[in-house]
Amino acid sequence: MSYEVFDKYFERYETWYRKNRTIVENELKALELLKPDGLGLEIGVGTGYFAEKLGIQVGIDPSRNMLKIARNRNIEVIQAFGERLPFKDCVFDYVYIIVTLCFVKNPIKVLKEANRVLKNKGKLIIAFIPRDSSWGKYYLKRKHKSVFYKYARFYTVEEVFDLVESAGFVVAKVVSTLHFPPWAPPRAEDPKEDSEGGFVCVLSVKV
Repeated sequence: MSYEVFDKYFERYETWYRKNRTIVENELKALELLKPDGLGLEIGVGTGYFAEKLGIQVGIDPSRNMLKIARNRNIEVIQAFGERLPFKDCVFDYVYIIVTLCFVKNPIKVLKEANRVLKNKGKLIIAFIPRDSSWGKYYLKRKHKSVFYKYARFYTVEEVFDLVESAGFVVAKVVSTLHFPPWAPPRAEDPKEDSEGGFVCVLSVKV
């Protein structure tokens, strides 16, 4: 199972953030642009890097080793799966799912759970690598070489729109970054209100 790989290679996962600072900063700017106020949850919080930077207070993840690092970042963490969130209905103001949707077994169930724990008009922010982007194509060609992405199922922007709408959300805004290809030297850039980049963030509202 994919989460066991994250549990085994948690140190390699955490090292990626240090080795790819320009890419990470670009992604963070896009994520910050859509950040709502209030109480937030990250589904698939991992080691908590983005949650700490974004001020997300609560995170869940099935990987115990990942959560040990996230806990040290002062995030309230619970070992759990996105398909069965250990929270009551209508608790959170917003939910982030950052490059996690491609690793879950049942994406629509995860999104419906996100809907359940969100308050009325609560916000869902999904960040992902589109399958048909230069970054998605790059990772797909090299899936067998990656301990993580070999388990990934990449989605197009249109497929993510369909998923969130099926789970009871309305898409409100889309921004993206990484408009350069993965083989080019990384450069700092501001997010754009489009879906053309290699890292797309979709803001949806619970209806």
